[in-house]
Amino acid sequence: MKKLVAIVLISVLPALGLAAEGHDVELHKAPVNLQDKVSLQNGAKLFVNYCMGCHGLEYLRYGRMAEDLNMPEEAVAKYLNFASDKIGDPMSNAMHAEDGKAWFGNPPPDLSLEARYQGSDWVYSYLIGFYEDESRPYGYNNKVFPSVGMPNVMASLKQELGEEEFNAAMGDITNFLTYAAEPIAAKREHLGVYVLLFLAILLIPAYLLKKEYWKDVH
Repeated sequence: MKKLVAIVLISVLPALGLAAEGHDVELHKAPVNLQDKVSLQNGAKLFVNYCMGCHGLEYLRYGRMAEDLNMPEEAVAKYLNFASDKIGDPMSNAMHAEDGKAWFGNPPPDLSLEARYQGSDWVYSYLIGFYEDESRPYGYNNKVFPSVGMPNVMASLKQELGEEEFNAAMGDITNFLTYAAEPIAAKREHLGVYVLLFLAILLIPAYLLKKEYWKDVH
């Protein structure tokens, strides 16, 4: 029962604008496009290299990601899977919860469902929302999540890319996390196009049949 309630809340809260953090902050629109494989692939690469040292994706497996994002399993195993020797394993990290709590105040959360719980706009706004704050232990604060314990691990990347390209890169990570939260969504969207086309075609004989049945009714 508790799991059912949690699933309902994860699905409903973003739609109501009641995400746990940052619901009173103006959020930036996330550039989410689940059909953009290049963006998703780049987001996966950036996530593994910059985020996965602390955060995992327990509900997503390397093999599923490789299949969905059109990535060769050999490349995923060689360049993206640093925590396991099996393509079928979940995308977990090696950090122990006790270590995470000692270093950051709380264990870094698993991000499998973060985009569904907080919403894609929240995730994107959070990623681009870090700013310098000398009062904080790591020298940075966040506009969306004030006093967050997470260091700004993207600071060097922003200096390297510049603001515009950096925001695009954070958009790719957000796109990937949106996919990770519901891997079937892209296929469902694709299938939905064919369903609508079928219904549009079916409308024609249905209309003609209706005219035939009612032609003698005055």
